[in-house]
Amino acid sequence: MESSELVPGAYLLEIDGRTRIATRPCAPGSVYGERFVEGFRLWDPTRSKLAALLLKHRALSGGKGLDLGLTPGSKVLYLGAATGTTVSHVSDMVPEGLVYAVEFSPRSMRDLLLLCESRQNIVPVLGDAALPESYSAMVETVDLVYQDVAQRNQAEIATRNADRYLRTGGTLVLMMKTRSIDVTLPPKEVYSSEIERLKNLQVSEVMDLLPYHHDHWAVVARK
Repeated sequence: MESSELVPGAYLLEIDGRTRIATRPCAPGSVYGERFVEGFRLWDPTRSKLAALLLKHRALSGGKGLDLGLTPGSKVLYLGAATGTTVSHVSDMVPEGLVYAVEFSPRSMRDLLLLCESRQNIVPVLGDAALPESYSAMVETVDLVYQDVAQRNQAEIATRNADRYLRTGGTLVLMMKTRSIDVTLPPKEVYSSEIERLKNLQVSEVMDLLPYHHDHWAVVARK
């Protein structure tokens, strides 16, 4: 097996002629049934839009990694944490930092809390991403805001959180679910309209997540 670092904290593995993405686990045990190979934790891009984005960007850029602005000690605000599949890999990428994991569903939060028992760098936040002021007592300035929520006003939510918590020069990654915004319009029209609503942010990347996810677009912007 050969390995190389794609971006800080995420790696490419060549296994049996296939290229796989992985992280180095900062805690023992499987989170969602993923495999472990020689000290790496395989990252399934069909179950994680961030993994899909990193692989898609590499394919379109001639092998270059997407700069997320992360270091081992970075702080991340993760909006739409769900049960923690992608959160756990972000946790691996910032072993000396913190991931503030915001989730609205009490049912998903129960599973997320179990994950936090073994990962000291995840701070679970039961809250509404559309109301960033409601968790201001728990969240500090961060290097990355990552958003994956199924609400109509996704760009507005991203802007409000970036304005409040993202440091100057920091990165926003918005996983846009176009069908959650408007099912009557073509996806390209939806994301074009939403991008215009990202105030005080400079968009650097926009790409669909095919073949891993349908009707999802990743928007990367800097503050």
